[in-house]
Amino acid sequence: MTARRKAAAGSLALGLASLALAGPAALPAAAHGSMTDPVSRVSACYAEGPESPKSAACKAAVAASGTQAFYDWNAVNIANAAGKHRELIPDGKLCSAGNDKYKGLDLARGDWPASPLTAGKHTFRYKGTAPHRGSFALYVTKDGYDPTKPLKWSDLEAQPFATVTDPKMENGDYVFQGDVPKKSGRHLVYSIWQRSDSPEAFYTCSDVVFGKENGNGAPAPAPSAPSDEQIDDGADKSSVEHGGHGDADAHTGATQTAPAPAPESSAPNAPAPAAAAPAEDEKLAATGGDAATPYLAVGGAAVLALGAAVLFATTRRAARR
Repeated sequence: MTARRKAAAGSLALGLASLALAGPAALPAAAHGSMTDPVSRVSACYAEGPESPKSAACKAAVAASGTQAFYDWNAVNIANAAGKHRELIPDGKLCSAGNDKYKGLDLARGDWPASPLTAGKHTFRYKGTAPHRGSFALYVTKDGYDPTKPLKWSDLEAQPFATVTDPKMENGDYVFQGDVPKKSGRHLVYSIWQRSDSPEAFYTCSDVVFGKENGNGAPAPAPSAPSDEQIDDGADKSSVEHGGHGDADAHTGATQTAPAPAPESSAPNAPAPAAAAPAEDEKLAATGGDAATPYLAVGGAAVLALGAAVLFATTRRAARR
């Protein structure tokens, strides 16, 4: 091989390697989901329409955060949470998970659209746009909760009232049951979804009302979860990837764990419990790290392999000359 051919081959290899490493930065983050029963704040405002929300609370939230936060309704997360929720999320920013992009969700007001909720067994639904193995923990606010004050960790009951690992999926929703404690008036359900195949975690705030009034005598506006049509229609305006790591409908084989009293390790700042061994037909994604990881493992490798093949072919041609 001549010096010129060696230099060209070296430049090609370096260029392809650089492309493989730089590629992930250009990729959108993968979306994962949000609570839809009871409806989370971000889901409710997305369903109302980011460009023209109907409720006063969602109008204020969009004014504070901008419309993009609500087109990205299914990505309120911390990439490297690893169970350290209390350490990473400061008081007053629980609903945004400390992410300034979603600061409108932290607005302290008593007129957020609220789902009706009663004590006893309830079937919860969480739209999973990119399903993963992991555990859900649901907390409810203490008696005396004041929605007009910033939400603090101390406003939540010390232990979750419902926990589940790798719940089953139905039509793209995680579905699981929990025993809701007896409450009255307006409260908030806080969910933490900690992945077991990655340190990433997701958070939601769902405003709820026990009884017919929201605590101050005024009827509570009822929220709606985004329909599949709304999700599809808004996907092209989202800055996060809606396909995730596979078709949500293909993940119906996951096994459900019945809610149980939470152990001490289920506190908000404790590492999430390890996921139960999946059933043979379970197909939940098992990717680690953030959205760039799959690209490095698959896309980046493919680019490097292509570069190696081209370099090998060039070398063979040179050798024959």
